[in-house]
This record gives sequence, C-alpha cells and structure tokens, in this order.
Amino acid sequence: MRWLGGDESGNIEDRRGLGPVGIGGVGVGGLVLAAVGYFFFGISPQSTLSAVDAAQSQAPSQQAAGPRSAPSDQDGRFVDVVATSVDQVWAQIFRDNGQTYRPPAAEVLYDRATQTGCGLGQSAMGPFYCPRDHRVYLDLSFWQELDSRFGASGEAARAYVIAHEMGHHVQNLLGQDREARSLGAEGPTSGSVRLELQADCYAGVWAARVSTVTNGKVALDPQDIEKGLQAAAAVGDDTLQQKAGGQVMPDSFTHGSSAQRMRWFRIGVSKGDPAACDTFGATRL
Repeated sequence: MRWLGGDESGNIEDRRGLGPVGIGGVGVGGLVLAAVGYFFFGISPQSTLSAVDAAQSQAPSQQAAGPRSAPSDQDGRFVDVVATSVDQVWAQIFRDNGQTYRPPAAEVLYDRATQTGCGLGQSAMGPFYCPRDHRVYLDLSFWQELDSRFGASGEAARAYVIAHEMGHHVQNLLGQDREARSLGAEGPTSGSVRLELQADCYAGVWAARVSTVTNGKVALDPQDIEKGLQAAAAVGDDTLQQKAGGQVMPDSFTHGSSAQRMRWFRIGVSKGDPAACDTFGATRL
C-alpha cells in the first residue's frame, strides 16, 4: 500500500502514554459501553442500538484530552494519512451531491482505556466510533491482534479498519445510524447488520477512489484489496463464533457473515459509488 508522502491533517488526538483514564467512577454510561463488544468482537455502539441510546443519555461528558497534532511515529502517521485520505474522499463525494462534509472531531489514539462521549472505551473492545462525540478510537496494539489472532496482516488490512470506522461517521452525518435503530440490533437482516455491511461498502468506496482523489499519494493495488477482503472475512460473525468454539447462530449476528462482509466491501470497490451501498434497501445481504 502506498501512503508515505500522503497528506496529514493532524486531526489526531494522541492520548498514548496518559494511562487508563477514567476507570474510577465511570458511571452507568461507561458500564454500558464496557459491556458492549466492538467491531471485531461482535457488537458495536451502532450494533447494540438500544445500548447506544442508554450510553448517549447517561455517559459522562468529560474526556481526557491528549495533544492534537500530526504524530511523529510511523504508526501514528499511518493513521493520520489514511484518515486524512478518507476525509478527502468523502469531502469530494459530499460536494458532488451538494452537501458539506464534516470530518470526525478527531481520531483518538490511546492505550488500554480512555474516556469517550459514549462511556469508558477499552482496548479489548477493538476500534470503534462514538457517535456522541464524533471520534474514532484506536488502540494501536490492535494491529498485532489483527495479525496474530485474525490472520489479517499488513497496512491495507489496517486501512480497511480505519475506513470502516470512519464509514460509521458518514452514516452518523447522513442519519443512517438512526434509521438502523428501528430495525433491531441482532439477527441476519437487522439494522445492526445492515449498518455494518454498509460501513464495509463505504470502506470499499474509499479504496476505489483514494488514488484519484489524492493524486496517487495514497493508493491500493489489487493485492492490497485482497488484504482488505481478508480482514473483512476474518471478522464475519460466523467466523468469530466458530473461532470462539461455539455454534454459528445467525439470529445473534450483529455485523454479518464473512461472505457478506466481503461481498459489500467488493461492491464498494467495484462501484466506487456510495449509492451502491444501500444495504437498507437491499433484498439480498
């Protein structure tokens, strides 16, 4: 994956090294969030839709601030470049549709645990987007987990994760997360599954457009796309349930099967058009 030399917006809030913030007295909102699995562990704030509402209404508003700048380390710079390119892609898409895109408030890098607008975030939850404070949260130790546990290695797999989470921000801007709440949080055709598959498709749209939008500064080749597909397959609900030694139970799906996640990522890549990502109107997921 090409990214060195890409634009860096400095929209990174670096809380690394500040320690696990806010564990004491986290409150009901934090307990709700801590009880929710994220992205790679089954359930996200968008997936457990009723839990999100509770977290948003009861979560503490104070957050620990870290320095806001362009990171100097390689991992931090990678997040900054990829996130900036995602913003550039969506800014163009919104402009083309007569709309104004607002980037996330920040991409937050943290260690172990940190306070969020949705409650206490912990590294065991995996990467996540908090719709209340409009931030993407990343503990970069997850990159090793992505490689060793899920078998999805390389920068393109990491970029897919970032683009997926920022896809949730796009959904928040467009009100698609609110639409999902009316369709339920679990099951093979639930609002949760449709929301997550749409975020996968949005990640594919980014992959399709990023080279053109960034004038080749950020680009993925066909092998990189395969890495993204591997990451999508590794985190399907059926694959995760099998790895956990359990039975595959579609009625408990929150993100979609591996085949579905790969399919919608491919749709985004092949079409390059978010209109093709209408998982809410799709009869086949």
